[in-house]
Amino acid sequence: MKTSRRSLLAVAVAALAASSICAAAAELKEVRIGFQKAGIQPAVKERGVLEATLKNKGLTVKWVEFTFGPPLLEALNTGNIDFGYTGDTPPIFAQAAAANLLYVAALPGSGKNEGIVVPANSPIKTVADLKGKRLSIPKGSSAHNTAVAILEKAGLQFSDVTAVYLPPADGTAAFAGGTVDAWSVWDPYLALAEKSGARVLSFAGDAHQSIGFFLANREFTNAHGDVVALLNQSFAKEAQWANTHHDEITKSLAAATGVDPAVVAVLVGRSVFEVTPVTDKVAAEQQQTADRFYKLGLIPKPINVRDIVWKWSPAS
Repeated sequence: MKTSRRSLLAVAVAALAASSICAAAAELKEVRIGFQKAGIQPAVKERGVLEATLKNKGLTVKWVEFTFGPPLLEALNTGNIDFGYTGDTPPIFAQAAAANLLYVAALPGSGKNEGIVVPANSPIKTVADLKGKRLSIPKGSSAHNTAVAILEKAGLQFSDVTAVYLPPADGTAAFAGGTVDAWSVWDPYLALAEKSGARVLSFAGDAHQSIGFFLANREFTNAHGDVVALLNQSFAKEAQWANTHHDEITKSLAAATGVDPAVVAVLVGRSVFEVTPVTDKVAAEQQQTADRFYKLGLIPKPINVRDIVWKWSPAS
């Protein structure tokens, strides 16, 4: 009898969960997308193409801007946004903290949109010269991983530098004010620093494969997988267009971000715009990054990246 009651209870719970998902799917009217002043998303927002696509599904788009990846993923975890873009490192920290999210697409980079810069007159000439120096890093960002990878490639330990953890805006001020010796950061901040005379000591691609990701809230994806697939497909089409329309994408990005078009032209010229599924190869590369951060004690426990990979087929 107890078994029967438990079985009935399990069936009831499953039915309730299915009912909730169906109800959520029926009620969806707005998709909330987190973005940064990086990658293709600001240009897509400016062009309004996504709005036109989702309008056919009876959906509107709400764009929510973040300064960098970690706070975006916190909003994704808490359900304050549904979908967003970050570099490789933020989801590793988020997964280690049991965040409620999934990798839903990958955005392979050129390796030239992120790196470590030093002032024009700095005595630092090589990565090895960073030993004992103050390096500004947005903690938990892709630039964090880039800094670690670049240092390791040069034979240094992460502990050989003094990491100064600052978000991009504060990092800009610290670098300009000379309170740090070097800065690990991404475009457009990287290109802006170069315009001000900074020297790129090493690009991300000199040390590791640079990959960004689209991530989505787990419950949202479970209830609206078709919408997530449509978002991926729409961004993938925009990426293909951007690769052959640099002048237009430059204008859109400049208008969306407020960054000098000449600076935007530099970062667009060294960018690769692409949206793909999270393949086994990509997951393996991301796993190497996760293992590196665990080994360094930067995340509290080992994680399995594949546990939160959502399978998407561009043809779906």
